[in-house]
This record gives sequence, C-alpha cells and structure tokens, in this order.
Amino acid sequence: MNIKITFPDGKIQEYASGVTPAEIAAQIGPGLARAALAASLDGQLVDMNAPLKSDGALRFVTFQDPEGKDIYRHSSSHIMAQAIRRIWPEAALAIGPAIADGFYYDIALPQPISTEDLPRIEEEMERIVREDLPFSRVEVPREEALEIFRKQGNKFKEEIISELPVDATVSLYRQGEFVDLCRGPHIPSTKYLKAFKLTAVAGAYWRGDEKRDMLTRIYGTSFSDKKDLKEHLQLLEEARKRDHRKLGKELGLFTFHQEGPGFPFFHPRGVVLYNTLTGFCREELQKRNYREVRTPIILHEQLWHQSGHWDHYKENMYFTTIDERQFAVKPMNCPGGLLIYKSTHHSYREFPIRVGEFGLVHRHEKSGVLHGLFRVRAFTQDDAHVFCLPEQLEDEIRGLVDLILYFYKVFGFEDVHIELSTRPEKSIGTDEVWEKATSALQNTLEHMNIVYKLNPGDGAFYGPKIDFHIRDCLKRTWQCATIQVDFSMPERFDLTYVGADGQEHRPVMVHRAVFGSLERFMGILIEHYAGNFPLWLAPVQVMVLPIGGEQEAWALELIAMLRAAGIRAEIDLSSEKIGRKIRDAEIQKIPCMLVIGQREADGHSAAIRRHGAGDQGVKAAEELIRDLLAEIAEKRLHP
Repeated sequence: MNIKITFPDGKIQEYASGVTPAEIAAQIGPGLARAALAASLDGQLVDMNAPLKSDGALRFVTFQDPEGKDIYRHSSSHIMAQAIRRIWPEAALAIGPAIADGFYYDIALPQPISTEDLPRIEEEMERIVREDLPFSRVEVPREEALEIFRKQGNKFKEEIISELPVDATVSLYRQGEFVDLCRGPHIPSTKYLKAFKLTAVAGAYWRGDEKRDMLTRIYGTSFSDKKDLKEHLQLLEEARKRDHRKLGKELGLFTFHQEGPGFPFFHPRGVVLYNTLTGFCREELQKRNYREVRTPIILHEQLWHQSGHWDHYKENMYFTTIDERQFAVKPMNCPGGLLIYKSTHHSYREFPIRVGEFGLVHRHEKSGVLHGLFRVRAFTQDDAHVFCLPEQLEDEIRGLVDLILYFYKVFGFEDVHIELSTRPEKSIGTDEVWEKATSALQNTLEHMNIVYKLNPGDGAFYGPKIDFHIRDCLKRTWQCATIQVDFSMPERFDLTYVGADGQEHRPVMVHRAVFGSLERFMGILIEHYAGNFPLWLAPVQVMVLPIGGEQEAWALELIAMLRAAGIRAEIDLSSEKIGRKIRDAEIQKIPCMLVIGQREADGHSAAIRRHGAGDQGVKAAEELIRDLLAEIAEKRLHP
C-alpha cells in the first residue's frame, strides 16, 4: 500500500507505507539527509526514523528552524545526562528541557559539583558523540515505565509518570545504555551534535517548590557549527561584563539588600535615570492627549474577585488585614483605573479617553527566580488604559503600535519582533468577545503590513494581546511592550457611556505598557549600553575637571552655567592629578568630561573629552553648552 506525501512546494509523491523521513530525505539528496534533524507531518513533529503510514504534508526540520534548535538542544541535554550517569551512576535525573540558546538538566547528584567538573562531563559527552548512538523511541505501558525508573531509584521520573492516567502509554528514548522519559522527537543520533559547551552550575528546587528537593542544574549550549558556538560564547562573555547587577552597583544606580529580597533600592543616580525615563514618557503621552492618574497600592479583596485576578493570579499576590477586613497589594493597576472611570458619567463625545499611570505593583516571586532588576517583587508599570468606542478600536490600536515602535527607535532598538497571543485555557468572557478582540488586533497588524507570529493560548486571562520583543546588541530578545484588548472588564465593572442615541453602551478597554516594567527596562538598557548611556539618558551628563586649584573659580562658574541650562553636571575638586580625575570619570562612564587648564580658564572655555573617544578639542562655554543641549534635545544615541 502506498501513501501520498505532499512537500512544501506543493509537489506530491507516492511512497510505500512505512517509509521514514530519513529514507525520503536520502532520496532527495545527501545534503538534506545530513541537515534534517526531524520532520513535521501535518504539523506534528516526528523522528527521522518514524514510519509514515498515512498521507500527509511533510516538512523537514533543520537547525535553521526554531523547532530544529529546540530538538537539537533538547537532545544535547539527553547526551549530557547520559555522560553524567556514566560518571555518577547513582545520579537521579529530573527534567532537562531546551531553553533560549541552550539547555539544562536538573539532577540529584551524590556529591556537590562546580564549574570545575564541567570539562570532565564534556569529555564524556564527546565520547558519546563519537560512539554515534542512535536515538530510538520506545512506547511502553505506564506500569512498565514506572518499574524502569524504580530500578534506577529515580523518584522524580516516578512522580511524573504516576500523574499520568493508569492506562497511559509512555514514550521513552534510548541511546546506547541510556534511557529517559521523553515525548521527543530527537536528532537521529549522537553524532549530529557538532558543537557544545557546558556553561554553568546552579541550584534549583524540584518543580520550583522551595519545600521540595534542591537539585543541581547544569546549563549548556549547543550549535550545529563550531563558529556559531564560538560567537555565542563571546556574546556570553560580553554579557557577563555588562551584567546590570554589577554595573548597577559600580555606577551607583541601585543595590539589593537582604532586608528586602527582590525589592530594589535606587540610589540618587538611579533615581535620575528612572525620572529621565518617566519624564520622556510623560512628555510623549501629553502630546497624544493622555491624562495621568494615580491609584492606591492596597485595595479591598472584593475588588480582585470582581476583576478576576483572585481566581487567576492569587498565588502571585500579597495580602494584608486592615480593620479586620481583607485587602490585597495590587499586582496590576487595571482595577484602580476602572474605579476612576466609574466615578463619573461619560458621553460618547469624550472618547477616546486615554489614561496613563506609573503604578507601583507587587508580585510574589519565588526566591529562586529573582534576578536583579529583571525579576523583582516590586516594580513600576507604565500602564495606560484607553477607553474607546467599538468603532474607534482599530485606530487606537494603530496609534499604540506607532507609539511603541517610536519609543524603541529612540532607544536604538530597531529589531522588534511582534507576537499575537490568543485566548488561554483559563480565561473570562464569551467566545464572541474574544473573537472581536482578536480580530481587531489581527486586522490592525495586517493593515499596517506588520509581520507577526501567532502565539496561540498565551493571551491574558481577560483578553488577547500583542507583545513586542526587542533585540539588544547581544542578540538577546526581551518582551517589553504589550497591547491588550479587553471587553470583559467593562462588563464585569458595568462601565457605560451615553451614546448618540441617548442610550447606555459599553466602552472597549485597551491595556497598554511600553516599558512594561520600568525596573526591567532599566536593566535592559544598562546591559544594552554597557552602562555607557547616551548623553540625554546619563544620570551624570558632564563632569567638570579642573587641573588645579587655580582653575577652580572658572570651573565652579562653568558648572553653575551648565546646571542653569538644565544639564546634569558634577565637579571633581579633589587634589588628584588630572590623569586620575579623567580615569575616575571614565570608570563612572560619564559621557562628557570638561577639562579646565589655565588656558581654558583664561578663555572661559573647556577642553572636551568624550567617554571612550578621548579629546574632542576646545570650545567656548556658550558653544559647548549649546551643542550639549542640542544633543540632549535630539536624544542622539551617539555624539
């Protein structure tokens, strides 16, 4: 019996039932046979040696495909796990997924290990790669799978399997003597792993639960080409140098303290950066007819039941009791904005109503996931809630997309990836309103000719959303901005306006954030710029450096002129030699240094140095202030 296989170019070919993707790839050409890691049959990923027994659309998956990278790196984690079991046979494996640019495996080891042990594991992995062990899928009954891992003494796999239905069939993957619980698919054999590196050792709780076993998490990365691996490792090294936690402390921006784990303490220069970001945002929002509000941090528990957060977000919230009544610390700003809307009557003539808030929110994060400013327990959201008429919805979404892309361009993020996320499994609202909301987002993106990726099931519980992912100079992506269309909250809170017909109608609510979290965005900027902020953003824009005491009078006069012009300037009046003063200013990454010698003092001028670029010549005070103000006003990324 033959089956019909349809290829991506539309060509249809007949093959004998049971043919494998590997056999088809070999017939097409040796290049494809070497590159293909897995295949997709009617959208379902399968191994290259899986027998095909029915008609279908076939696509080969290589390392160039996102799914290919995941398969390759997940297979890398299996090879690493096999190497670890060879070195420490009593090791118990937990989970080992692929992650962005790499993989990890959580393991209960018989002894503590450190990064010094990683080369030993890598050597064993190299040996496994040379052995060219095929990955083979085996399906067994649930009880048989349980018995396999009982014999290994692996309580973690037993727990996972025990949660499956009694009559479930469990898929296992073998390579040589090694067997692991896995859905697959995997690369054809271990020899396909061309370039890899183990990068770190950390601790992780089993299933993220602080009350469960503490496991050893071993991180690694892998690529299909050694050149790509080398480039990636160089980027990782650069990322370590740019670590915002290290730079934040060195530049006097922020610190963390054990008295408030997960709660950042901003120092004066950090507050300047924070205020510069919010000031820029306020200025742009005023141009677009936003009005700013401020809502309480603590609100009654009943409000969170009404909004739906209680059912969908309770585990991330903090609670308190006031006058024997239960209150919650807000994890989001939306309900407060809804109460403000409800406090007055509205006419259709007022719309759209654009309301912004820099709202401090608190979310309970487990200690194991806290990470500098990237993952904190208290942060400021640059929230906005746009209330509009249904017929205004797509125009408002278009305006928000333009606003977000403009903001990112100002900061130098030109590479922006957009995802449209649809209704999740846990949600509120009817099918009809979800369809209307999703169509509005989709139509707007398509009318704007914006390329986007569909992300099914990842919307907010109250509405679909567009997420914006920016790529930094180290090729890392960060999800920051979001636009969410919400028909459900206006219904739950009974929001109304009087239409042209004199009757009450429901407005549409659009949730929007550009930075997302101010704290997180600051962390991204610190690492993107390596602390070398453009002049308009720098907490200290100018450092005045008199060479000696004879020049101090002019230096003090100059700094007064700079500050009067609105330029953030400081002065170094220490007795250090000028070389040391310049070095200190460079270490602080001050964008502009003004060196004052006797000639400059006599001529009411300054010798200009730019951070990392050296001498820029001498200018009269009025001219250099004019030039600096122009650079700041234009928000130039470079002098």
